[in-house]
Amino acid sequence: MVRRLSKPDAIVLLKAVKPLIKFSKRRCPNSRIITLHFQAVRAFTFLLLIASLPVAAQLPGLHIKKASAPITIDGNMDEADWQEAEVATHFKQLFPFDSSYAKVQTEIRMTYDDHFIYIYGVMHNEGQRKYVTPSLKRDYRGPGIDGLSIVLDTYQDKTNGFLFGVNPFGVQREGLISNGGSQGDDLNLSWDNKWYSESKILEDRWVCEIAIPFKTIRYKHGIDEWHINFYRIDSHYNEQSTWSPIPRVYSPTTLAFSRDLQWDKALGHPGGNISVIPYIAAKNADNFQEKQPTDRSMAIGGDAKIALGPALNLDVTINPDFSQVEVDQQVTNLSRFEISYPEKRQFFLENADLFGSFGSGNVRPFFSRRIGLTTDPSTGQNIQNQIYGGARLSGKIDNNWRVGFLSMQAAEDNLIKLKSTNYTVAAIQRKVFARSNIGLMMINKQAFQDTTGTDFTFMPNKYNRMIGIDYNLASKNNKWNGKAFYHQSFSETKKDSAYAATVAFLYSVPKLQISLNAQTVGANYDPEVGYVPRKRFNRIAPEIYYSWYPKSQLINNHGPGFDADYFENDLFGTTDWDINFWYRFSFQNTANFFVRLRREYIYLFKPFDPSGSGGLEISAGNEFYYNSLIANFQSNTRKRFFFTLQTRSGQYFNGHRVNLDGNVSYRFQPKAVVSIDFSLNKINLPSPYRSADLILISPKFDFTFTRKLFWTTFVQYNNQNNNVNINSRLQWRFKPASDFFLVYTDNYFVEDQFKEGVQYMSGQPKLRALVVKFTYWINL
Repeated sequence: MVRRLSKPDAIVLLKAVKPLIKFSKRRCPNSRIITLHFQAVRAFTFLLLIASLPVAAQLPGLHIKKASAPITIDGNMDEADWQEAEVATHFKQLFPFDSSYAKVQTEIRMTYDDHFIYIYGVMHNEGQRKYVTPSLKRDYRGPGIDGLSIVLDTYQDKTNGFLFGVNPFGVQREGLISNGGSQGDDLNLSWDNKWYSESKILEDRWVCEIAIPFKTIRYKHGIDEWHINFYRIDSHYNEQSTWSPIPRVYSPTTLAFSRDLQWDKALGHPGGNISVIPYIAAKNADNFQEKQPTDRSMAIGGDAKIALGPALNLDVTINPDFSQVEVDQQVTNLSRFEISYPEKRQFFLENADLFGSFGSGNVRPFFSRRIGLTTDPSTGQNIQNQIYGGARLSGKIDNNWRVGFLSMQAAEDNLIKLKSTNYTVAAIQRKVFARSNIGLMMINKQAFQDTTGTDFTFMPNKYNRMIGIDYNLASKNNKWNGKAFYHQSFSETKKDSAYAATVAFLYSVPKLQISLNAQTVGANYDPEVGYVPRKRFNRIAPEIYYSWYPKSQLINNHGPGFDADYFENDLFGTTDWDINFWYRFSFQNTANFFVRLRREYIYLFKPFDPSGSGGLEISAGNEFYYNSLIANFQSNTRKRFFFTLQTRSGQYFNGHRVNLDGNVSYRFQPKAVVSIDFSLNKINLPSPYRSADLILISPKFDFTFTRKLFWTTFVQYNNQNNNVNINSRLQWRFKPASDFFLVYTDNYFVEDQFKEGVQYMSGQPKLRALVVKFTYWINL
């Protein structure tokens, strides 16, 4: 059966994109190149909207019946309900091929009662064998790690879902799936919640038994169908298999290909669902650099989760504390622009895509790390900004509408002249067609005069606001994905050219991928709660690559690619471009090799120090053409010893750069992983500019004594920031989602330096802290 997009629907979508193109051309009346680019985008958009969208025949679903007796989570299939349950089997390969049944088959049974969904999995093998796990720590991830994952699309929108996984050693992982799950980063494993499981390793198979509380997930009551899929990774055969077949070009978390989970009767309301997660923390902190007295303090606060319906949740936080969050992995920044780090704070993660998916890539109007984190203008370093509290309302109204509202109040910081600030974000999203959606977002950052912590004075002339509309395209067969948006920022200065707009498409089939990204950002676009590292530019970025899938025991696929990136603005004309030809190999054993040849042009519209070491800056107005080689190799991740190596070397501004980045890891399975990340850059520049040897070395020791007791120590030596950081964290999960943390942090100077007349010696401490924290999840 073939369904074609109707002509009226195609006209409606084309009209929605056309004003964006006209707007971009009006903003750049003298840019013939960008005009031609957007004419190409318009033609490309038209071809997309009238394209045929084949619909595969619906595969049979899985029927689930209510259990007639209690189910005990012990890994044994001895309850009568398991014998009577329908079996999901005949798994198909996703990797290394997608045209045959899995070599080692899997059987899934499901049942439920008033409080839990139960899953029993039997993962067959061909005799005895060993299994691969990075450790006993939860939230494992990797292509060669044994495990079974359950993907639930409770909303049936094929856009958002939940993932629960367990491996042969009983290690759990859970995550949130957004944007259809098509890409690897659409799965966020930082989400944490309550559920139960047990695994057993038997002679010719391993088994698992899982209980997921209805209250842990979000869904709409009164319906009798969800969407579901299961996928398994088997390290012995390096095989990925799924119950509902997925083409191998897509991620196993892709929601487009899920089957129906058919309940024997419509689901009722799960009942009241209120959880309280209080915490108590104590710290001892010394700031040697600022010669401040020792900070010995205690903090009490917590979160509350209140279900306003099966699919709508209210989260409240009072005096939140994030001292237990894993430290950021440092990077060597040799770019001219700000870099971003991922959000790891639990409060900001659930339904985070509803806020964070507006915009794209380097143009994000909302970046949650702007809340509670700020920059010290005297040092340029990120520092904590206390949050008094806040609330978030998020979820589904029905199968077509999602809503989100977030409001947080941060404290005043007189040392850096920061006013108390309220951050309010509202978003609404409407599903259109099979898997696409259109959304509207509004952001308000408002300053207050805060003198007591409770008495706030409104400051009407201190604000920053943004309003934007996004259209996210996802075809039913997942071949076409794309985005179009227009955003406008506002501030008390009321400047013009405060806009950002993008049209982007991706066409993806097993042998061919084509993408196009066209952007325009105004000179005064300034969403202060977002991430926009550069402004005042027009950009066009096409990419294409082809893959061959040979019948080979060594290579799974290989192929060439081409991409380009072009920037210009109305002041300087062309400012940046790069052209890349590359080739990649994906091997059957999970190894990968990638090589890229790049030709690059940069025009400096601001002074810049290419050495990244605080040396003499090259003055604005200079331009550079140079060539470089980029290569990457990742070894077989199933081995106890595995590594990744990457280089980006060649000409560099007015000199040369030799670079080697990588990671080397060894698993003492299943109790420990010892690894080291490194980034080495040798930069040679002609006199009088400074050459530099930049070194970033980060050894990490990850010990998992049991599935409940973890100890991680992360050391980071970074001579670019003149800092050695030690972060050691002991975590005891004494109950599901309830933890005890002991966190030690230390920072030292790497080299001697003078600052404001004060000499700081190598090895001298900067900051030192010891934090003890206790959290407890209470269901009311």
